[in-house]
Amino acid sequence: MASTALAVMGTASGAAAAPACTVEYSVVGQWAGGYQGAVTVTNGSAALDGWSLGFDFPAGQVVGQGWGGKWSQSGTSVTVVNESWNGSLGTGAKVSAGFVASWTGTNTAPAAFTLNGTPCDTNAPTPTPTPTPTTPTPTPTTPTTPPTTPPTTPPTTPTPVTGAPELGVSGNRFTDQNGATRRLLGVNRSGGEFMCVQGHGFFDGPVDDASVKTIADWKANAVRIPLNEECWLGLDNVKAEYRGANYVAAVKDLVARVLAHGMTPVVELHWTHGQYTGNSAGCSDVHATCQKPMPDARYTPAFWTSVANAFKNDERVVFDLFNEPYPDRAASTAAQAWSCWRDGGTCPGIGYEVAGMQDLVDAVRATGAKNLVLVPGLAYSNDLSQWLTHRPTDPAGNLAAAWHVYNFNACADETCWNDTLAPVAAEVPVLAGEIGENTCGHAFVDRVMKWFDDRGLSYLGWTWNTWNCSSGPALITSYDGTPTAFGIGLRDHLRALNP
Repeated sequence: MASTALAVMGTASGAAAAPACTVEYSVVGQWAGGYQGAVTVTNGSAALDGWSLGFDFPAGQVVGQGWGGKWSQSGTSVTVVNESWNGSLGTGAKVSAGFVASWTGTNTAPAAFTLNGTPCDTNAPTPTPTPTPTTPTPTPTTPTTPPTTPPTTPPTTPTPVTGAPELGVSGNRFTDQNGATRRLLGVNRSGGEFMCVQGHGFFDGPVDDASVKTIADWKANAVRIPLNEECWLGLDNVKAEYRGANYVAAVKDLVARVLAHGMTPVVELHWTHGQYTGNSAGCSDVHATCQKPMPDARYTPAFWTSVANAFKNDERVVFDLFNEPYPDRAASTAAQAWSCWRDGGTCPGIGYEVAGMQDLVDAVRATGAKNLVLVPGLAYSNDLSQWLTHRPTDPAGNLAAAWHVYNFNACADETCWNDTLAPVAAEVPVLAGEIGENTCGHAFVDRVMKWFDDRGLSYLGWTWNTWNCSSGPALITSYDGTPTAFGIGLRDHLRALNP
């Protein structure tokens, strides 16, 4: 394990005494192609209510993940911005942050740092003088106890908040309001997307307190709740008793019960308006009776404006923008599909005006909502290959990637995951909002969960409904929590992770 340290001190313009800041940079441990580093900043100027540390990597190092601050990197330039819990930095106060990075060639330390834009003039560390040779001391005949290295005090690990957290994005991790790393591990609760528009009710099966508690008994900590935009907005093609205020109230009640059992509710837009009859169309209906290739500009921004207003005062609620985009099935090229995905408008092969992911992020943030937002990829959310290149701009900096995988998807093996998913997961949090298989077993999801566990990522099983496991696939045979053969894999794994 290699360890180096560099003290960087700077004096603000005109100051004569105390430096504006001191930065200690160290390599805590190093291995072939990677290392763990740390920075400690001492504020020598007036107290700060929010801080931003900037520096350049001189040898092409790339940050993979970080903690103690929001890490970002553009080229060689790295920025670390305070978390909500460590933004106050008084005069003389210190704050520390850490990271894991890759490197090639030489792992040269940064030469200069800035704190809130104020440069810190670099002073090279004082070299250790070469000792003067002395006459060797004879080896003692009595064995001596070898010296021991004093133990290094481990960094303090933030204590996770109790119950459902207010989730934020810190590098490629979800963190709560204490700064503790969190994972979302749970299930989908399908029904809210189809029962109302089909005229049967709000949800498929019970969603009372006892049934929600049964989900929690599997040691799930998150429940994804698919929704229907026409039911939420109260369009008149939906029965009056299942639309508008009645539907909204039913969704709010379920969200409240999920929160009451300490789980994170993920409200997700599943079925939308817009007529699509092209390649892979799920239906020919203009109404929200099936999965469409993209959100529609006519109603979807209004849906997210309304949902965001409903939940913006509770940042424990997560927003999943759109279930499974597939503009790639309608477009001729990947470039067209990703452009449609982000920017919307008139998209090749889609007959209605599309709302892009940027439009939906903008609709949410215009309400003042700072809730975590999940943005899915292409190919029914199974393709994140150009997600980083085309990701929407989020003024709140609270955006993560959503991904789906089943054994019958195109990207359904470790080679594809390593090639296309791992680079995204190295930069932003990834939630597999749906994992499942149609084998009535769990061999495939066992592989998915292991790959995600090894990287500290999040996943939710599809689905907590009593359907046939090969057509659903379904996790349960009864709402008392009796698992299918498929569900046994997820249930036992969640309980092993959280005994």
